[in-house]
Amino acid sequence: MRVINFNAGPAGLPLPALERARDEFIEFGKTGMSIMEHSHRGKDYEAVHNEAISLMRELLDIPERYEVLFMQGGAHLQFCTIPMNFMPQGTSADYLITGNWAKVAFEEASKLGKPRVACTTEENGTFVRVPKQSEIKVDPNATYVHMTTNNTIYGTQFHYIPEVGNIPLIADMSSDILWKKFDVTKYAMCYAGAQKNIGPSGVVILIMDKALIEKGAKTLPKTLTYSTYAKNNSLFNTPPTFAIYMVRNVLAWMKSIGGINQISKWNEEKGAILYGALDKMADFYRAPVQKDSRSLMNVVFNLKTPELEEQFIADAKKAGMVGLKGHRAVGGIRVSTYNAVSVENVKTFVSFMEQFAKSNG
Repeated sequence: MRVINFNAGPAGLPLPALERARDEFIEFGKTGMSIMEHSHRGKDYEAVHNEAISLMRELLDIPERYEVLFMQGGAHLQFCTIPMNFMPQGTSADYLITGNWAKVAFEEASKLGKPRVACTTEENGTFVRVPKQSEIKVDPNATYVHMTTNNTIYGTQFHYIPEVGNIPLIADMSSDILWKKFDVTKYAMCYAGAQKNIGPSGVVILIMDKALIEKGAKTLPKTLTYSTYAKNNSLFNTPPTFAIYMVRNVLAWMKSIGGINQISKWNEEKGAILYGALDKMADFYRAPVQKDSRSLMNVVFNLKTPELEEQFIADAKKAGMVGLKGHRAVGGIRVSTYNAVSVENVKTFVSFMEQFAKSNG
């Protein structure tokens, strides 16, 4: 029996995508072998690879002036690859500090040059909101502005796209890409580790303006140069073929159920149900994030004591719900309601919350 998976990443995958992989695991098509055994240079794998790219373009209406690329190393490797490519010696880039991974991205860039903090919402060692547009002070000479659209640990999320003038805006969307449709052209680059909303761990998806790619450094090793991937359809070296195959399965499932518009409706409904319950039971569950910054991907809250939180997590596991322990840096409870989590899953969880509050209030 499958559990309800609220893990923050690697996270749950849509059951139809997993079932398709199960059915094709031993033999892909009529090729006599698994997709994992296929050469990345062969036509059978390349068809899957290209289908994944095509589905991303279709689902997000990505213009032709943007490349869709696959890389390895997780989003974390992008934290240094981005400044290596786009923050030449003697220049600076701006960073919006809204959570742990935004801070880590800034720290990695600081090892390579002198990035600048354009805003921070950290207060007393924590983050409970994203900045207002008026708080973002961009250096007009910055080579790019980097942001994190959803802050997995602290449960905050941008619900607007910051205006940064003519400076290229680069966004880490690892924990909320494809949760709803967005205007790709507002960004010069978006990137996301697949393991939350798109597929398994092992692959990073990048959407990059070709003009930005051309501005990249020309003296870096080839595997750290974006133009290498663009010129070779992300097949310069062996990509994580099975991870990309699973991305294809997830994107195909998304298309089959009505695309991102349907996904967005479900995500809005899940958020209304869960936050509605938290607000209704505010005397028992404390949700620290300001309402206009609440994440619809990672919902965080606390109970009165750490001991009660441990009991909550243990009882939820007995009821078939896992992945609820908050990040070690902040503790508490974290409910990750990524695209693969259904509305019914969230209703089941809220029923558990209500019963737990009655029994322990």
